[in-house]
Amino acid sequence: MIFLFNSHYSFALTSFNLTMNHAQTRFSSSSSNVSASMTTAAQQSADRGNAISMNPTLGASRHWRDVFWLGIFVLHLILVGFALGILGLNRFRKKDRLNIDQYTNRFLENQTGLTEDYWPLYAISGAISTVIGWIWLLLLGSRSNQMMKVSVHILTTYLAVVSVLCFWGKLVFWGVAFAIGSGLHFLYIISVIDRLPFTMLVLQRAVKMVWKLPEIMRIVCAFMLVMLLWLALWSFGASGVVASSIGDGGRWWLLVVFSVSLFWTGAVLCNTVHVIVSGMVFLVLIHGGREAASMPRNPLLQSLKYAVTTSFGSICYGSLFTAAIRTLRWEIRGFRSKIGNNECLLCCVDFLFHLVETLVRFFNKYAYVQIAVYGKSFNHSARDAWELFQSTGVEALIAYDCSGAVLLMGMILGGLITGTCAVVLTRIKHPDREMMMGSTAILMGMILVGLAMVVVESAVTSIYICYAEDPLLIHRWDPEFFNQMSETLHQRLQHRSARIRDGSSQSQYIDRDRIQETITV
Repeated sequence: MIFLFNSHYSFALTSFNLTMNHAQTRFSSSSSNVSASMTTAAQQSADRGNAISMNPTLGASRHWRDVFWLGIFVLHLILVGFALGILGLNRFRKKDRLNIDQYTNRFLENQTGLTEDYWPLYAISGAISTVIGWIWLLLLGSRSNQMMKVSVHILTTYLAVVSVLCFWGKLVFWGVAFAIGSGLHFLYIISVIDRLPFTMLVLQRAVKMVWKLPEIMRIVCAFMLVMLLWLALWSFGASGVVASSIGDGGRWWLLVVFSVSLFWTGAVLCNTVHVIVSGMVFLVLIHGGREAASMPRNPLLQSLKYAVTTSFGSICYGSLFTAAIRTLRWEIRGFRSKIGNNECLLCCVDFLFHLVETLVRFFNKYAYVQIAVYGKSFNHSARDAWELFQSTGVEALIAYDCSGAVLLMGMILGGLITGTCAVVLTRIKHPDREMMMGSTAILMGMILVGLAMVVVESAVTSIYICYAEDPLLIHRWDPEFFNQMSETLHQRLQHRSARIRDGSSQSQYIDRDRIQETITV
């Protein structure tokens, strides 16, 4: 069975490399055909003096948006921070310092520990994930294509190896979970393998844009420091939970609650960086460069000010739902493209697909660009961005692009490496708590690696918004990339038209057969 999996995976890697080479040849050969018409049209439009339709409000006063969710997030931070401090302090250097165990007598077990038994392990995990995040970001600047391939290919193998190790350690639940994750990831890669060349192209251009703006890296450093400070408190409380005398069931439930809180907090910080970087990249594309005379003064500081004040409520609101809806949409799209002619299964998947598409209309990552540039509320921004993409046809290009999924694979891989290190360190002295430490360390690693990689995703979303608003902006920035995007968009629109024609002709055949049967009766 392992040999069969390896043979299928080797075939997938070979197919991906052949697809990459074919795509590069196709882009280079066809760009000469599309380049003439696209460039001529762009130059003619520029000569006519078309004005840019965007009207950014950076520098103008803005209204506070989604204030209710801002209050909920701040209240959640206060309550969770207080609970974490109490639970961590209760086991710090002395067992049951605050006499909390008297309230949990029904859930007590004999084995107890101290907060400092586990807190240093979380500190090491945080340091490892921070180093992984910065190495990933640095290598993306110099070896972007190779790093994307690594994140795509290694994750399946890593999940499979971790699954085998879990089964070997008699951790059946975790072994099954990682095996399912490995299988789903493998099937997803197979379903989107023809899209990866274009995805790599978009990511390379986004990395190129980000590395020309060094001030963005300072923002990432600042927010990573903020995240590490919160993780110091969070890991202090989580260490107190792991060391507590509550039974395994109670400890797991507490860790799940605190992990959901950490996920929301990490998503808020990541999306705050997303808004700041999106506003900066958008202005660079509009004004034709960082050093353009028309660039406003201190654009990064203005984006930062709006992101942490008037628009922070919108960021808190969107961070609750966007990540889950995006992941579900990627899986359904990949599965839907490989169903074939199974009408019953296709009907069920189409129902889920249209349901998720409705949610995407109000919760999508492109809303953060609208928030950064125009200061709208989250739902308003998401709806406007999606209507813009659908009215211009760019939605077909976005559906074809898998850049968000590829970056997510890098985040998961970084989290898994961090979790593996935490499990190995915990197993030495506390083998009964290794999975608690490992699972929470995975989440910590994903958040810290995600903070380093979100700048690339921000550049990708800004590029698509600018291309939908005015393609000349992309043509002025990178004419070759503009031609490749336009060619791919043309091909995707043709593909959709062909699918619609095939579906209508099949329905016509079915109606004709029914009419014939009626006439016969």
